Amino acid sequence: MPAMPFDTVLIANRGEIALRILHACRLLGLKAVCVYSDADRDAPYLPLADASVCIGPAAPSASYLNIEAILMAADVTGAQAVHPGYGFLSESAAFADAVNDSGRIFIGPSGDCIRTMGDKVAAKRAMMKADVPCVPGPDNELPDDMDEVDRIASQIGYPVIIKAAGGGGGRGMRIVQTPGELRSAVMIAREEASRFFASPAIYMEKFLERPRHVEVQVLCDNHGNVVWLGDRDCSIQRRHQKIIEEAPAPGIDRSKIADLGARCAAACQQIGYSGAGTFEFLYENGSFYFIEMNTRLQVEHPVTEMVTGVDIVAEQLRIALDQKLSVRQEQVVTTGHSVECRINAEDAFTFMPVPGKISALTLPGGPGIRIDTHLQQGYRIPATYDSLIAKVITHGRSREEAIDRMRGALRQFRIEGLSCNAALHAELLEDKGFIAGGVDVHYLERFLESRAHL
Repeated sequence: MPAMPFDTVLIANRGEIALRILHACRLLGLKAVCVYSDADRDAPYLPLADASVCIGPAAPSASYLNIEAILMAADVTGAQAVHPGYGFLSESAAFADAVNDSGRIFIGPSGDCIRTMGDKVAAKRAMMKADVPCVPGPDNELPDDMDEVDRIASQIGYPVIIKAAGGGGGRGMRIVQTPGELRSAVMIAREEASRFFASPAIYMEKFLERPRHVEVQVLCDNHGNVVWLGDRDCSIQRRHQKIIEEAPAPGIDRSKIADLGARCAAACQQIGYSGAGTFEFLYENGSFYFIEMNTRLQVEHPVTEMVTGVDIVAEQLRIALDQKLSVRQEQVVTTGHSVECRINAEDAFTFMPVPGKISALTLPGGPGIRIDTHLQQGYRIPATYDSLIAKVITHGRSREEAIDRMRGALRQFRIEGLSCNAALHAELLEDKGFIAGGVDVHYLERFLESRAHL
């Protein structure tokens, strides 16, 4: 049997996802190295690692975004592979290149693939070439000539949306309802694109009024094998930040999903993709429209794991080990339904972050309940990072059972010493619109607005 290309993985991340990757390493018999900042020195998962290295002060730019410090940690611990998790450097082509150039293995796609899919215009062009349905609009950047921009908008038809080519998270994005708003919107979008993404490149698409957000998870090995693992609905979101996710997406014809999944798999083969990835679509009036591809592990990957039984993180590691996928497409079967609630250390309805020390903690349990978290009593949640502290995931034979189990899990979930958004989730799970299924991406904002007027 040939020697494995690596036996030690450096986890270039923190929090619940660092612990999740650590567990997957253990499953495959791999050693795990954790890095941490000064703010995470007391993180509960660090003693579980084979080694842990401080890589700098609390500021992400000096620690979790510091490529040189991460590679130095790999040097001193002998890690031959690096898993980026999500967020931070997970979609940095420069990081992927630096890891590979150092003689190590980046657990994810190539820098070239990250670069292509990270540029929204290039990604759209690649998807159109691969016959993946896209939002109406040209597959190139907007020109400087405003008369030409006017012509493009008129050709698409108002309303339109302007986006930063290298953007994400709602930044560098402007909705334009009428021709009179176009010029100022273009100017603001260019300025934001330059400030947040170091490039003024923007593009234009048709603005869909009330779409749903539907995703397709894919896995691709280095031996030509590709599988798609069903779909997810991530429409409950605020300011483009997801709150609740579920799998599969309720109320969508399964034959349409199967056709979409097959197209995504074919697109992966066409662009030479390797690793885990997620195709994100808007869905409106029975049609899907590609918006972007995330070239990393998603926060919401557990709902797909629950309904397919496939360990996505373990598959990432197998792919990096140059092994074949452990499942074939015909073996992928979606069973039941899964729901995930993101628990954030923030006020449930103002969304203001509330860091602090956990004085007491009770986590739910029981059939069909999974908790992904690094929390424990006495741990102090730092103010420096994203407020996500736990994910509560439930699975049931039906969507109704999965929701019922989530209601019970949230009743059991107790955290003292700081606030979290569990109360928001509890209200949403009783909301008639959510219970009916198929809400659009603006639903949560309407829900919060109506609640504010009570």
